[in-house]
Amino acid sequence: MAHIVILGAGIGGVAAAIEVRDGVKKEHRVTVVSDLPNFQFTPSNPWLAVNWRKPDELKVALAPVFRKKNIGFTDVGAKRVHPTENRIELNNGESLAYDYLVIATGPKLAFGEIPGLGPHGGHTHSICTLQHAEIASKAWDDFCKDPGPIVIGAAPAVSCFGPAYEYAMIVSTDLRRRGIRHKVPMTFVTAEPYIGHLGLGGVGDTKGMLESAFRDRDIKWITNAKTTSVEPGLLKCDELNDDGSVKKAHELPFKFAMMMPAFTGIDALMGVEGLVNPRGFVIIDKNQRNPTFPNVFGVGVCVAIPPAEPTPVATGMPKTGYMIESMVTATAHNIAALLNGKEAKEEGTWNAVCLADFGDRGVAFVAQPQIPPRNVNWSSEGRWVHLAKIAYEKYFLRKVRKGQSEPVYERYIMKLLGIERLRNAL
Repeated sequence: MAHIVILGAGIGGVAAAIEVRDGVKKEHRVTVVSDLPNFQFTPSNPWLAVNWRKPDELKVALAPVFRKKNIGFTDVGAKRVHPTENRIELNNGESLAYDYLVIATGPKLAFGEIPGLGPHGGHTHSICTLQHAEIASKAWDDFCKDPGPIVIGAAPAVSCFGPAYEYAMIVSTDLRRRGIRHKVPMTFVTAEPYIGHLGLGGVGDTKGMLESAFRDRDIKWITNAKTTSVEPGLLKCDELNDDGSVKKAHELPFKFAMMMPAFTGIDALMGVEGLVNPRGFVIIDKNQRNPTFPNVFGVGVCVAIPPAEPTPVATGMPKTGYMIESMVTATAHNIAALLNGKEAKEEGTWNAVCLADFGDRGVAFVAQPQIPPRNVNWSSEGRWVHLAKIAYEKYFLRKVRKGQSEPVYERYIMKLLGIERLRNAL
């Protein structure tokens, strides 16, 4: 009997637990280790931050879900991973031994890399976690009573640009509905070399679409922006030329600011030789396995993927929801194969499917695969994207509550669209 441990209970961790449990024999144990008692649907955080959602609407208690699936669960969190000993040291002093480990922790938010960044002791808000979005939502109501300039964007080395774009557009939409948009100058500050780069080198016409959307909403932007510090009511950044020299130094006053921070690996992984890179991201091969510790797999935002291309200001490679689910499916199949004495040969397609909501319209894109060159490089826009994002939220939360990862009908529909999770399915 083998013990498979899933570290993390976000989009990747919950899906991994369900797919592994469904894919291995009943005698094998599956356990999830998290530092939270519930699943949180982070793609809806931009809505929460302007009070279009309530926190409880975006949570699912995990213990009942996992109990029905015969999956063990603890929410005490991990203090340290010891891959040479095949064990996880938990925050309560206990240890959990494993035969196979799937790391799906998500990232640590590196607010400390820029003085004054972040909601805890800093001067900017965040929508990276439900708790941060809830803090922002309370500040948002106060801001709307006495509005002023807003700065939104992404700091150097950010790998998750989509939520910053969504939040900027949703904020603009909410202000228009309140009838106070004319009182709020907005500036988007990003490390990307151009609007719509998204850490991907652009997808289809995302550059043109997002620039047009910003113009339509009177949102100014600064690209190649290296944010250097944030003071109360003032963000400082250097706008760089393509050769890395400073083109212009900006000092942007604000009354409300949200900046996406860079990511690192979590403390429990940081510095584990052979397992992670210098920033703490899990090193994996094409089969999602760590080369040094082949019984350890990595999925989601916590894995090490090189940037799509060099940029004057550092940008990271995003890991979108469908890409993460692709990693999960490959991992689950490979663990099942190893337990059956077979070779772990499955590869995820790493296709990116993204719905970026603007509050009334939106932009959708498909990149197959996410890392160029691509077989499919498509983008579109319209009100249908806004409606599709709402449907996706409801659907995904329902899947979690029911303990499902990829129902047959979902697999069939995605296949009809030419989108598969595994390379050998193509």
